Amino acid sequence: MIVREASRFASDFFIEKDGYEINGKSIIGVMTLAAEQGAELVLLFEGDDEVAAADAIAALFEEGFGEVK
Repeated sequence: MIVREASRFASDFFIEKDGYEINGKSIIGVMTLAAEQGAELVLLFEGDDEVAAADAIAALFEEGFGEVK
């Protein structure tokens, strides 16, 4: 879900966890990150539409990725 949403934007998107940084547009990268619930992540965006991309990804986190609570 995060990769699909990030891929809608031209900006580069990276996720950092415990000093390890991956490309947020790569499903393999996201899977290897193995970020468990409650993990602290740093989201990095760079490009012409970085604000829109950051807002869209932040909304996914705020909405719990559509999971029923």
